[in-house]
Amino acid sequence: MSGADDASVIARSKRDPEAFAELFRRHAPDLTRYVTRKLGQDAADDVVAETFLAAFRQRGGYDAARPNARPWLYGIATHLMSRHVRTEVRHLRAVERTGVDPVTEPFTERSDERLSAEAARRRLAGALAALPAGHRDALLLVAWAGLSYPEVAEALGVRLGTVRSRVNRARRKLRRELGEINPMATVGEEPVHE
Repeated sequence: MSGADDASVIARSKRDPEAFAELFRRHAPDLTRYVTRKLGQDAADDVVAETFLAAFRQRGGYDAARPNARPWLYGIATHLMSRHVRTEVRHLRAVERTGVDPVTEPFTERSDERLSAEAARRRLAGALAALPAGHRDALLLVAWAGLSYPEVAEALGVRLGTVRSRVNRARRKLRRELGEINPMATVGEEPVHE
């Protein structure tokens, strides 16, 4: 049943709870990378486990008209991570000090280019830590999780216009803070459309 959409898997899991594991297989790796970037490895495993436990418990209320559960799962994770705001800011400050991103570090080679990217990453981490939590959440769900603006709105339980406003303000502030560094090369850019 791996070809079924997420809504079908969730519906099936109401009769066969083990079917919910398919949702975990599909989305846990990306969710883990996202949470790791925000909170670090230590908290990521716990938050992802809590996310899927909460999703499993809430599956009876899932809107079956939504075939893709990604925004729902990222919304649960974002809510759970809000308990870890100090950890997130501490993690971003550590990246700012060290230049080490726990997600990308194991895959990068030592070079002059990497040293330049490390300096930019430090400044970016500091600028991200300084953003209001709502702006940072919206921006990083777009940039790191790859959610569209409508998916971010669904995940955060806010209006689409609020997402656009938060992402726009966050990007403007990052550009101002980083000067010549293009934050979109590191953070990502999405065209504004519905």
